[in-house]
Amino acid sequence: MPITARAPQSPLPTAPFTRWFGLLAFVLGWTLVGLAFAGQLYLTQAKVGAPVTWKFALIRSLADWYTFALLSLPAIQLARRFPLGSAPLHLLVVLHLLASVVFSLVWMLLRAGLTVWLDGKPFGETLRYALVATLVFNMLVYWVVVVATHAAELYQQTRLRERRELELERRLTEARLQALQMQLNPHFLFNALHGVSALMYRDVDAADTMLVRLSELLREALHRTDRPWVALRDELAFLDRYLGIELIRFSGRLTVRREIEGGTLDLQVPNLILQPLVENAIKHGIEPQARPGTITLRSRRVEPGRLRLEVEDNGKGYDPGKPVDSGIGLTNCRDRLDQLYGEEASLELQSGQDGGLRVVLEFPVTERSVSR
Repeated sequence: MPITARAPQSPLPTAPFTRWFGLLAFVLGWTLVGLAFAGQLYLTQAKVGAPVTWKFALIRSLADWYTFALLSLPAIQLARRFPLGSAPLHLLVVLHLLASVVFSLVWMLLRAGLTVWLDGKPFGETLRYALVATLVFNMLVYWVVVVATHAAELYQQTRLRERRELELERRLTEARLQALQMQLNPHFLFNALHGVSALMYRDVDAADTMLVRLSELLREALHRTDRPWVALRDELAFLDRYLGIELIRFSGRLTVRREIEGGTLDLQVPNLILQPLVENAIKHGIEPQARPGTITLRSRRVEPGRLRLEVEDNGKGYDPGKPVDSGIGLTNCRDRLDQLYGEEASLELQSGQDGGLRVVLEFPVTERSVSR
């Protein structure tokens, strides 16, 4: 299998601030290594009885490691151009083995030239000494640079993959939520129009008023389609529009009570989370009975960061021994809570205080402002 080269990348990020910060970190890293070896040279020479000045140790060590820093740039480029997986491992090893020899020889040539400039020693003598003393060490430095480059590349690829997975998951969740919300709109519209048609035969003026309110309600619903969360006060205001239609349809046979904690009104709740539950209570709890019906809405904090919402009716009640016909409303709410909060949210069905059904929602909330 031939070696497949990848398009070369800049060893430093392209954003101006990040590029300069990366350059500073690059120089600082090699400088710290040079300072460490300068200290080692200074102490070692003092211990063997041939002390050198700190200036001498510093100049010699920084000259060594700044030369390594300069040569590490093409080494980094080569490691990025031929990353792991671009060819069989043995071919990559041969490639970098040859490159490490070149790296070492070039370093020795440059270092010998610096020694001639700094100390005036003969170039040939200095080069022969470097061949014996530093050939293998220089190759090891090259391999450290290559391994560090591969490690950094793998780390960046892992982080990029994680970000892409999170972004895909976010988009998938948004798509699912939008699909669930779009499922509510025709369901709600069908039920509302059914109520208008039923009212048309006994009270035309009331039906006309109901149509006007329905158009306002639908306009508001469409305006809120792209908002996954709204403030509870906005959710209740939208619910008032819907209940205004139902109050006309039931002609005084429906009463709505509220037990809303004032401190919960600015908390964020899922958009259109209450209307399907109230609609379900009206359809299955209030409408089938002849006596007046009451729907009670409650909100309260159950603990810091969590909100409890309740929708209760005084209809035929809830029999735990029988399956509940959840329909679109309850099923949709369960699915949306699961998409938004996972296991941190719950939806439970309980018996109401007056024998009806109580739907209880709990989920985490924040008090951040919601765009309107």
